[in-house]
Amino acid sequence: MLRTEKGLSRKELADAVGVNFQTIGYLERGDYNASLELAFKLAEYFDVPIDMAFSPRPFKTLAEELAAAKRAAE
Repeated sequence: MLRTEKGLSRKELADAVGVNFQTIGYLERGDYNASLELAFKLAEYFDVPIDMAFSPRPFKTLAEELAAAKRAAE
């Protein structure tokens, strides 16, 4: 989500953090776990805390987040 919000291609992001563009795709699909060094580079690039970009638990989908927000508002 961070990459698409900024309108970056996988290649642009990969070039910015010094990895192959395929690595970005693997990360986004959950097929690859970033090294600690890469995780810090990406968090720094997007200026977010590392746990906002990476988590040991799967992130909730947008639909799950919206449903939880709706339940909390009721």
